[in-house]
Amino acid sequence: MSKGASAEESLHAHVIFERKIFPLAAMTSWHIGGAAEVLIQPTEGAQLSHYLKALPAETPLSWLGLGSNVLIRDQGVEGVVICTRSLTTLALQEDGSIYADAGVTCAKFARFCCKHGFEDGAFFAGIPGTIGGALAMNAGAFGGETWEWVQAVRIITQKGDILQRTPNDYAIAYRSVSKQNSSMKDLDKEAFLGAFFRFPHKLSMNGLEKIKVLLRQRAQTQPIGTLNCGSVYRNPEKEFAAKLIESCGLKGFRIGGAAVSEKHANFIINENNASSDDIEQLMIEVEKTVYLKYQIKLEKEVRIIGKSDLFAKTRSV
Repeated sequence: MSKGASAEESLHAHVIFERKIFPLAAMTSWHIGGAAEVLIQPTEGAQLSHYLKALPAETPLSWLGLGSNVLIRDQGVEGVVICTRSLTTLALQEDGSIYADAGVTCAKFARFCCKHGFEDGAFFAGIPGTIGGALAMNAGAFGGETWEWVQAVRIITQKGDILQRTPNDYAIAYRSVSKQNSSMKDLDKEAFLGAFFRFPHKLSMNGLEKIKVLLRQRAQTQPIGTLNCGSVYRNPEKEFAAKLIESCGLKGFRIGGAAVSEKHANFIINENNASSDDIEQLMIEVEKTVYLKYQIKLEKEVRIIGKSDLFAKTRSV
């Protein structure tokens, strides 16, 4: 970060929070991970835009919301980690759509939807993360998926430009969002700042009760209250990742402080001060075992960021 001085000046003038060598473990739902070289926490898109425009173009960028669905390696993260938790605008628009910033929690978004008569948004209560993360992977729960309801998105490029796009600009699939055409070849260098959602209005006043029912259902089947990242793997076509893992006898299987949940086999728990290598090695063993039995390659939902020498020694299937 040889040009860091100008970026720092920009940051102090326009961004509310910056730390160097900032430990990230407590900011993740696994409570695992090393330090960020630099962590910033902007409060609005314009602040972030100004900061990115002052950064050297080659600076590595990583994004962090609530810290679910992500494993941060113990060796830390190079470059700048951008935490979206303070991007929290949530508002009903004049045209009846709802705008939500990337840092709005999915649980808060679900309650807001139901409060305003949009019960179809209740499923967001089952997504343990933020709107930004939900947009990035087309997260879903209880049969609903994020991009079913997206009208438009606001994105920011690595250069700091803020643009608006529509769903037609993306190829949307199960737990997947990718570029639609070659004109979006730099999609991996963009991040979601927020989205406009449109739901059909319903007059029923049972939306909040519906959320309670859905959350009770989740608590019966998932290891709520443990240190986990949510579902580790996407469901293969016509299969369930949890069923495949369980049928291999892997419930309760552990490496170091990490264990496959006894309650739901598609969850990995930090049971006893697990390291990031414990988690990664456990994922490798799960993937190998399932592949050897079924010739199915499990695809991770969880993002892995940070430095590691683990894969110099061990490779996944």
